[in-house]
Amino acid sequence: MDTKSKLNIGGLNFEWNLEKGQFLFEGEDAVLFWISSAMKTLFDTIEEISGEEATNLVLETTGFRQGLVVGEYFRNMKSVSVFEAAELITNTYASAGWGKISIRDLNPENRTLVTQLKDSWEYKINLAQGKKTGGNFVPAHYAGIFTGLFGTNIWYKVIQHQIEGYEYSVVEYFPSNINVAQNIHQLARKKEAEQIQQLEGLVEEKTKELQDLVKALSSPIIPVLEGIVVVPLLGRYDNDRAEDLIVNTLNNLPKYKAKYLLLDLTGLDKDITEYTASVIEKLGSAASLIGTETLLVGISAELSLIISQTDINLSSFDSFQTLQHGIYYALGQSGRRII
Repeated sequence: MDTKSKLNIGGLNFEWNLEKGQFLFEGEDAVLFWISSAMKTLFDTIEEISGEEATNLVLETTGFRQGLVVGEYFRNMKSVSVFEAAELITNTYASAGWGKISIRDLNPENRTLVTQLKDSWEYKINLAQGKKTGGNFVPAHYAGIFTGLFGTNIWYKVIQHQIEGYEYSVVEYFPSNINVAQNIHQLARKKEAEQIQQLEGLVEEKTKELQDLVKALSSPIIPVLEGIVVVPLLGRYDNDRAEDLIVNTLNNLPKYKAKYLLLDLTGLDKDITEYTASVIEKLGSAASLIGTETLLVGISAELSLIISQTDINLSSFDSFQTLQHGIYYALGQSGRRII
């Protein structure tokens, strides 16, 4: 069995050395893969891990950068014109299994051209994947090639993809400010924006949960004895908290058949505002309209002094230093007592 072999096809050299496990294409190490199985698995795996959008950008960027190396190589061959390089490239890529490519309307002065791609390896992989749209590795690869050849950034526009039912793909190439670095940057910014949006959504959700919890804790109604309920006032009250307090309390007083509502002021901010005092007055007055008498409890000397300095008059409500005193008073008014 021969362990070494050489072939020259279309002026291009292929060599095998089985002892070294080596395959050479034009004197360079190369590898061979089955397109519809091994390469398809590679593409599927990348897309599964990275997602379709990121995968497309990875393939486009890789294709462009590989092509750039090829283009710069031919550009450094001073004796070869752009037209000659284009012909060498098409023959080389055809022999390497990249499919049939025809270059039309090549204009080195304007740095424009049109390619026709038929049966490229990327098309075959996409076909095996069951995709309905073509990939961008091969189109971007030729953009990289001619960027290297022309010495200026070339980008592309796919006019038609073979996988969409056409006989071949048609791609236009032209000078452009678009480049793979910008595309990478844009995708990164897009991913950041998506992450920020997700975080904002999470923060909004957690904020709502916290607000709901605050509402539940801000105006709890505690039935202590028959006909007597206690509502502890906690912290500082703004419009939203005040509205929740008043609505929740008034809606639940009939439920408990409350004759006495004890507003416990122990947990209020020491720096009580005139607004908070007005809330207390409003709640007590509203409760009296539905037959519930309001008592203020938990009033320290310090708190009484602060309240007296506001323009709100709470003297219409009976006030007690402790919750216990308020409960005893309510019981006594009802003709009951604790034994």
